[in-house]
Amino acid sequence: MPDGITQNDLSAFWMPFTANRRFKKDPRILVSAEGMYYKSHDNRDILDGTAGLWCVNAGHARPKIVEAVQKQVKELDFAPTFQFGHNKAFELASRLRDLFPGDLDHIFFTNSGSESGDTALKIALAYQRARGQGTRTRLIGRERGYHGVGFGGISVGGIVKNRMYFGTLLTGVDHIRHTHDMEHNAFTKGEPEYGAHFADDLERLVTLHDASTIAAVMVEPMAGSTGVLMPPKGYLKRLREICDKHGILLIFDEVITGFGRLGYATAAERFGVLPDIITTAKGLTNAVIPMGAVAVRKEIYDTMMDKADAPIELFHGYTYSGHPVAAAAGIATLDTYREEGLFENALALEPYLADAIHSLKDHPNVVDIRNMGMVAAVEMSARPGAPGERGYDAMVKAYEMGAMIRVTGDIIAISPPLMAEKKHIDDLVGIIGDTLKAVA
Repeated sequence: MPDGITQNDLSAFWMPFTANRRFKKDPRILVSAEGMYYKSHDNRDILDGTAGLWCVNAGHARPKIVEAVQKQVKELDFAPTFQFGHNKAFELASRLRDLFPGDLDHIFFTNSGSESGDTALKIALAYQRARGQGTRTRLIGRERGYHGVGFGGISVGGIVKNRMYFGTLLTGVDHIRHTHDMEHNAFTKGEPEYGAHFADDLERLVTLHDASTIAAVMVEPMAGSTGVLMPPKGYLKRLREICDKHGILLIFDEVITGFGRLGYATAAERFGVLPDIITTAKGLTNAVIPMGAVAVRKEIYDTMMDKADAPIELFHGYTYSGHPVAAAAGIATLDTYREEGLFENALALEPYLADAIHSLKDHPNVVDIRNMGMVAAVEMSARPGAPGERGYDAMVKAYEMGAMIRVTGDIIAISPPLMAEKKHIDDLVGIIGDTLKAVA
């Protein structure tokens, strides 16, 4: 047990998405962080191979962000945004409008990716009703999708363990097939060549339910939490075409891909596909203060304003929507990304990360490797009768060797901060290679 930590201290906290009983027998306690590294309770440097939880895109303890938060707490610690406002929320919204592609001109603030997901779904339903398409109430997700842990998010999401314990979820939801096809696409760098036609599965659901009942389709451009699944070439464009054909809104969940993870401000920009709504969180504030944001196209906002049947146009929001301290952190984070060229750095390092991670192809139990931008995955074969155990052991072993990695089942995922240098990639991939041998 780490010094200063008692069993009672550990037992009080019911940890999220964690094997609590295992963790509390052998805890991994982090005590500080700076740049690319955490410091462990036993004074070891732990290379952050996951940007925390896909969220510390600019690295830890960045001075401009720290200073902005400290200053804002003293100046205006809280102000409501229900019928009142404050300057920082409007400034950040304007900055995001300028950053996002096309006419994604209007920003609704939340506090997390989960809230952003549910907010986007509610906006989609409200918009369809406002434009006289009130029969469009069906929501379409994708198998293996992750859109947070709210009831809307797990309903359109497609990860079984996130769904199976919580009843019937929302009604009127269906799913298109996932895009993962190792038979054709194993060990691909970037977008797979095969699979654009997977988008046509949406036509099957249109035939089954009729387009007049479908409000929106929600997908991650790159599916992260399920194990880093890249979109096949042409897949997202085809999905956009089908949605346009049938009057269906297209929602991109960019909670992971937003703010430089793929070398651009958004995956929408990288892939050249403009959705109707984008959800974000994580890298928005560099995870210093929880915050999310939902960007909607001008036509959606204008319709909601022009067709409103009450003075309040959208009966939705959160106590902390546009929180002043979070907004200050967001502005400083955007400044840091721009001033240090972190999106550009991620794009420049993509080939180096690709070559490094694919060098592990011949390591024990490796069945696939995939990468894009500053994210990569190594998929391992499962132990007979024990899916996920090899992955869990890999996570623990990598920590012992000095790196934080993320595992989903038997898939190792890495997404280091965008300030990473080649030496950090070398160290991280080296540890993963040693880990693969250790859990063989």
